[in-house]
Amino acid sequence: MDKVDAVVVGAGVVGLAVGRALARSGRETLVLERETAIGQGVSSRNSEVIHAGLYYPAGSLKARLCVRGKELLYAFCASHGVAHSRCGKLVVATEASQLPGLQALQAKAAANGVHDLRWLSREEAQALEPALRCEAALLSPSTGIVDSHGLMLALQGDLEAAGGAVVLGSEVLGLRTTAEGQVLRVRAGGEEMELLAGLVVNAAGLWAPWLAARSEGLDAAHVPRAHYSKGSYFSLAGRAPFGRLIYPLPQEASLGVHLTLDLGGQARFGPDAQWLENVADPDALDYQVDPARAEGFYADVRRYWPALPDGALQPAYSGVRPKIHGPGEPAPDFRIEGPAQHGVPGLVNLLGIESPGLTSCLAIADEVMARLAA
Repeated sequence: MDKVDAVVVGAGVVGLAVGRALARSGRETLVLERETAIGQGVSSRNSEVIHAGLYYPAGSLKARLCVRGKELLYAFCASHGVAHSRCGKLVVATEASQLPGLQALQAKAAANGVHDLRWLSREEAQALEPALRCEAALLSPSTGIVDSHGLMLALQGDLEAAGGAVVLGSEVLGLRTTAEGQVLRVRAGGEEMELLAGLVVNAAGLWAPWLAARSEGLDAAHVPRAHYSKGSYFSLAGRAPFGRLIYPLPQEASLGVHLTLDLGGQARFGPDAQWLENVADPDALDYQVDPARAEGFYADVRRYWPALPDGALQPAYSGVRPKIHGPGEPAPDFRIEGPAQHGVPGLVNLLGIESPGLTSCLAIADEVMARLAA
């Protein structure tokens, strides 16, 4: 049986960042990916936003890792030539009744260490974005956008330069703990094999709870039930009259139907939130965008952009959030669980890594390394 120092399961942005950190620490590291290319799951089906850290409870992993991850990500993009833009965003109150919520969001951001927010009156916001309708807004100058695929390629490049490797078309079917380390059962090229690793990091995204459930010796209390929330995006025909991202106040399952820009200036709207409670297997997820959902988008977007023309929205793509809570339940924190939490040596599970996972990827990698060193 072949043996390596470390295996990361999943070559999304978080798995690649963790693999990079492990390889740079001197460990012989493999990143195993079931698909035939990197970043085919959550990492390629999102808004590509670099979040500032506004939304998350003070003291949470999401808050701490987002704020730290933002700093690390901007520095990494600058040093590695990854396309990005610190374009800023406006979080808007479209009704007077939302002003207390906007004030609460400003206070939450300050508690998280985000002190660059500016409160804008209606007139000040419209001076920046004349097409905007709002009662007031928060300007977040440190919010940005990034080429997520370029980021993943750069992370893979560092991983490989440090002696690690990404192995595509390799599906991990389960784990078991032995005295020598973690034994992974892997299917590749239609054949099954076993691989011994000193440590394993489960960064499988939508499949992370599935793999945790197939980790022998892991108590069921450390295996959350997977839930899936689909978010659809619509693109704008023509050019948007905005130079910044526009976000409504956040909603229960998402940050609302917001306007984001790609690095070419093209606008898209989304995601909305559609719970998929009858789906038990990530392989059964349907990523088709239902054109009929545009009706709700028009209503939501026109709250802050009344001049959105009829017929301007076109189905673009969708993503699925790897939730570990269901509808109506409070959103939990990231779950980064190592031996100190679950008692299984040589195993770290990354569970519920949804937004702001992209922003936080490098900080998550540092957190994994710290927990392995503890």
